[in-house]
Amino acid sequence: MTTFARARAILGGSLGNLVEWYDWFTYAAFSLYFAPAFFPGGDETAQLLQTAAIFAVGFFARPVGAWIMGVFADRAGRRVALSASVAMMCLGSLVVALTPGYATIGAAAPIILTAARLVQGLSLGGEYGASATYLAEMAGRRRRGLWSSFQFVTLIGGQIAALAVLIVLQALLTPAQLRAWGWRIPFAIGALLAVTVFWIQTRLEETASFRAVKAAGSQGSVTWRLLTRHPRECGIVFALSAGGSLSFYCFTTYMQTFLANTAGFSKQTASQISAASLIVYLLAQPVGGWLGDRLGRRALLAGAFLVGAALTWPVMSAIASARSPWLALALACAILIVLTGYSSMSAVVKAELFPAEVRGLGVAFPYALANAVFGGTAEYVALACKKAGQESAFYVYVSLVLALSGVVALAMREPQAQSRIAED
Repeated sequence: MTTFARARAILGGSLGNLVEWYDWFTYAAFSLYFAPAFFPGGDETAQLLQTAAIFAVGFFARPVGAWIMGVFADRAGRRVALSASVAMMCLGSLVVALTPGYATIGAAAPIILTAARLVQGLSLGGEYGASATYLAEMAGRRRRGLWSSFQFVTLIGGQIAALAVLIVLQALLTPAQLRAWGWRIPFAIGALLAVTVFWIQTRLEETASFRAVKAAGSQGSVTWRLLTRHPRECGIVFALSAGGSLSFYCFTTYMQTFLANTAGFSKQTASQISAASLIVYLLAQPVGGWLGDRLGRRALLAGAFLVGAALTWPVMSAIASARSPWLALALACAILIVLTGYSSMSAVVKAELFPAEVRGLGVAFPYALANAVFGGTAEYVALACKKAGQESAFYVYVSLVLALSGVVALAMREPQAQSRIAED
């Protein structure tokens, strides 16, 4: 492929990822405002706990979505799987935007909210594997780390977009208006964006790796081949994703709540700090991908996990007691730059572990399982520890999981040297 054609494919494959993650993170970004609409009883921490529980429920749908869409991506193609995932996310966002609150329809409101998050969880479970596989297969051998890092660029971009919409609405609307109806606007925006991206992705080119698999014909059950022939690779993806997911949701999604609920910053200031730190994190991804192509994936992975484990307690403690938003921002940026060693390598390392005929499922399923167990429960565990008066126990938990992921990264073979992506 020419550089232009490769860039066009990477951009097209990344757009759906951006919209998917915008829709997914909108829930977390606006939970401070819509929590009372669905859960009117209790104090703010209790309301946030209930919305965090539904956030976690959406994660438990992701392994199911990863399995369904992973098999679909390995059978029907990466491009078709990307388009299907975006369509499902559009549906979930539209339902949340239109669902009346508890005061109007009672207990049906949180039930519908949960159902919508389940649909979004199924969608996102399929999106990660399909996009990681598509980008890695389209990237080319020489710059595979650099190009594949754009999966996390768009992932973080989706979160920044959600926070940007929040900051704009905070400036245009009063807190009362945001709580009453303003929180519905970002979900409606997400549904409209998903329709646009769906149209774009139906026109993407399929990867050479999948075309080769299709030409070879069916080789039996994708799931059976993955579990019986590649259990070690599945275990590696699960272990790396455990530390990566937990730390990501700790220092990005939960950070906004932590800044407001623990550090004592206003909701608006907390949103601004989170958005600024995410911009720094986004810009660091291509640098991490470039370094991975030159220094190797294993060194960056191990360094991110082990240094992150050592810094989690001091960084979280310092942010909790910070009175300056600039200090809180600097601390958040520092830990996110460290974790770039994982996030920039996330897509390419997992894709390189598997042969093309099971790559979509192999990347998606163990990653989604780890996300359900560690990423999706991060905010709930953090808030539960805070409610019990043992907030520092959460810092220890994050550090231990990061350390275990670091040990696995040290023990694995260099993915770049053992890559199973045959096509350039």
